[in-house]
Amino acid sequence: MKFLLVAMNAKYIHSNPGLYSMRACVPQTYRDSVEIAEYTINHRMEEVLSDLYERHPDVVGFSCYIWNWTQIKELTAELHKVLPAVPIWLGGPEVSYDAAAILEELPQLTGIMIGEGELTFTELLMRYLSGESAYDVVGTTCRTPDGAIIRNPERELTDLSTLPFLYEKLDDFDNRIIYYESGRGCPYRCSYCLSSIDKRVRLRDLSIVYKELQFFLDHNVSQVKFVDRTFNCNAEHALGIWEYLKEHDNGVTNFHFEIAAEILTEEQLAVLNTLRPGLVQLEIGVQTTNRKTLEAIHRPMKLDRLRSIVERLKAAGNIHIHLDLIAGLPYEDYESFTHSFDDVYRMHPEQLQLGFLKVLKGSEMQARAAEFGIIYTQNPPYEVLYSDWISYEELRRLKQVEEMVELYYNSNQFVYTLRLLEGCFATPFLLYDRLAAFYKEEGYLTRTPARGYRYDVLYQFIKREMPQYETLFRETLLFDLFLRENVKKRPDFAPGENLSDAQKDSLRAFYKEQERQYDVLTGYQGFDAKQMSKMTHAESFQYPVDRLGDGCRPQDIKALAAPQLLLFDYRERNPLTQDARVVSLSC
Repeated sequence: MKFLLVAMNAKYIHSNPGLYSMRACVPQTYRDSVEIAEYTINHRMEEVLSDLYERHPDVVGFSCYIWNWTQIKELTAELHKVLPAVPIWLGGPEVSYDAAAILEELPQLTGIMIGEGELTFTELLMRYLSGESAYDVVGTTCRTPDGAIIRNPERELTDLSTLPFLYEKLDDFDNRIIYYESGRGCPYRCSYCLSSIDKRVRLRDLSIVYKELQFFLDHNVSQVKFVDRTFNCNAEHALGIWEYLKEHDNGVTNFHFEIAAEILTEEQLAVLNTLRPGLVQLEIGVQTTNRKTLEAIHRPMKLDRLRSIVERLKAAGNIHIHLDLIAGLPYEDYESFTHSFDDVYRMHPEQLQLGFLKVLKGSEMQARAAEFGIIYTQNPPYEVLYSDWISYEELRRLKQVEEMVELYYNSNQFVYTLRLLEGCFATPFLLYDRLAAFYKEEGYLTRTPARGYRYDVLYQFIKREMPQYETLFRETLLFDLFLRENVKKRPDFAPGENLSDAQKDSLRAFYKEQERQYDVLTGYQGFDAKQMSKMTHAESFQYPVDRLGDGCRPQDIKALAAPQLLLFDYRERNPLTQDARVVSLSC
């Protein structure tokens, strides 16, 4: 007997830890009866259907989320046609809150597992293996043999310390993000979030967590993403994990945590500030800085404390910080959101995510949507269209700003140019708003992956908006470009090879000196001067583009014109930004 568990992930690099955890809970004797099939939402439906058919399942279960629900509804309908005798089960957050209605709507379904699935799935599997009826399994809503739909009693919440480790075989996760869970539930009641429904925080015993983290460290996994909601809600638990990672750091693995920054303790900050650069990255959900909105969504936050903590984390220069905003929340109009954007932007995170409210099934926001005048899409992802405070047109405009933030800010490829550009606009938001308008007016593409294209468009924007600083910005763009890549073909906006004869002589002498002692290019032992010259890049600049700080203005930098020769060392990079090391050489 084969029970086939099916995941349709948003991207190939994602995996579905829920299905692997369910399989891991099955007694070893019966584990061969469980097979996992993973696809992405970009697969053609015909290909997925054909592959499922060829696997010859006896029972099929689908893991359902907002990003795959539309495809799964279509897929189950077609699967039932080609395998009419095969029971089809669903599970996951997208189907846990209106299971009976879904069964009424979709006659091809046998049942739905509600909430946490590990123990429910194990019992369901054992029923099928033994030939017993499965319609009365605790934690399910299902169709009885006579066609009636019944909701069985809810299952008790799982003791996380009893769950087996699901990553004993890493072969299934090659080139994929490793997701890890050390806790479930959340003490906060944010009205837009499903985690607020389960207020009982349950933690995996630290002695178990340490062993499992060591497994990742021993295998040099590139990234482990903790899926705990508000990871640091239990201070002792969070501190223990961060201290363990500090003591056992392998110099390779990165760990991602979603935290509430304002509740970090001094002891936690002390540990975080001493971690290897790149060991940890922190995602902090700010969502808004409008106090009335924060109150309405039940998100207590001391904004001054949050700013102070982010500033202290950034001062250490060792942690990648990701800050989140949500547009479309109650009491936040367009103007208020621009203020929230500017507030968060000025904290200078490495990533700024501009998201849009999703009115999730089972959330308080869904229950109060009419009260707030929130109109959202009928189908997933149930995203806000407009509300009593913000119009559809205004949200469309914010979508265009979001694209600019993704292309330019979050790519971390235009850091120095953006620092200088910010000084040309009254607020950070206005910069991205104007850039979005420029893209639209000129018909430029936002979906092209070509990095050079984005540089060229930004250069054209600068030429139009501030032609008096064109020469200066050409240099910042060139500096940003060479920080990341030793490009062989100079971009159109760059001047031709611009080294003076004196600089060329100086550079040749530098490489010859390094060939003898490697005291500056310490990672190039064994390479000769000619090889080092090809592996690095030298560029002449009129302005101090390598020293642009936050808040600098073009007119001030222009006044500091002084020729300099900069060398880009690509074998030594910043672990947070991946920027090449820059060495200033005498001209």
